[in-house]
Amino acid sequence: MPSTYKKDKPWDTDDIDKWKVEPFKPDDNVAGNFAEESSFATLFPKYREVYLKEAWPVLTRALEKHGIACTLDLVEGSMTVKTTRKTFDPAAILKARDLIKLLSRSVPVQQALKILDDEVACDIIKIRNQVRNKERFVKRRQRILGPAGSTLKALELLTGTYILVQGNTVAAMGPFKGLKEVRKVVNDCMANIHPIYHIKELMIKRELAKDPTLANESWDRFLPNFKKRTLSKRHTPFKVTDKSKKVYTPFPPAPEKSKVDLQIESGEYFLSKEAKERKQKEEVMENQRQKREEKMKEREKAFMPPEEVDSVEKEKKKKEKKEKKEKKKRKRDSEGDADEVSEKKEKKKKRKSTSKNGTSSNGEE
Repeated sequence: MPSTYKKDKPWDTDDIDKWKVEPFKPDDNVAGNFAEESSFATLFPKYREVYLKEAWPVLTRALEKHGIACTLDLVEGSMTVKTTRKTFDPAAILKARDLIKLLSRSVPVQQALKILDDEVACDIIKIRNQVRNKERFVKRRQRILGPAGSTLKALELLTGTYILVQGNTVAAMGPFKGLKEVRKVVNDCMANIHPIYHIKELMIKRELAKDPTLANESWDRFLPNFKKRTLSKRHTPFKVTDKSKKVYTPFPPAPEKSKVDLQIESGEYFLSKEAKERKQKEEVMENQRQKREEKMKEREKAFMPPEEVDSVEKEKKKKEKKEKKEKKKRKRDSEGDADEVSEKKEKKKKRKSTSKNGTSSNGEE
């Protein structure tokens, strides 16, 4: 139950930030040294060896301020951090552990050292085990980067974090709220939801946060609702089974012949081991010979002279001349046949007229 006793508090003014995290100083550690030594170690890939060797002095100087000791083992390929008698902040060893994790994931030293601040946290997201197919995994990982890194840059600006996609992991640094959003975007991207949808949502939320009147209201009506599209086209099966009606037979189908049965039929089963090996070698040699011949033919095609354009045109002209001559002959034949028919008709008419004249003269006599 809240206290009903109210009294003026002159020290509690409006300009005080109650959420501010004050830095931890050596004076705040009243207990003194730690009872036991804490240490963390992590492995790093071979290609990071040269860079870590060059950047290790910078790292040791930064960790000495917090009383943390660090060692680099190039033989084993590991980095180790541990507390010392000078360590005063209990959370410093956890920050140092995150620091060596980020360095092993290819984060630059100057960027990784920001993790030692109290307001900065890190999150390393494993993405390889979320997608089975390698090609699909590479495509979805590329979506996080976007064309020329534009999608990654937009996510960094909207969430206020630093994001690095390296191999099978995504390393992120920044405030806790931003890290939560980054993890959601990356996991959804691996589940085939494009990051652009989340970027649009984050942009709208950023604009709505500026309006103080909407502080206590629901933002659902302003946020976009992306529905999943279903394809109306039916997926056709690769193998179509024959569903036509067949004649009923009471006898079952004959069993398929096994490998041994086929070998007995061909006589291969009774051959000795040496003969089988010889036959197998002959088959391999025959296949090689056929492939060699095919390759030789393909190579010879490049050396074959191309057909000359003039010769092709000449052949075309010859064919056209032949066709014209044949047409003329057909016309002549058809005209000659017509003349013959007309001559025959005239002859018949003359015969008829002469016969009529002969009959008329006989009657007069």
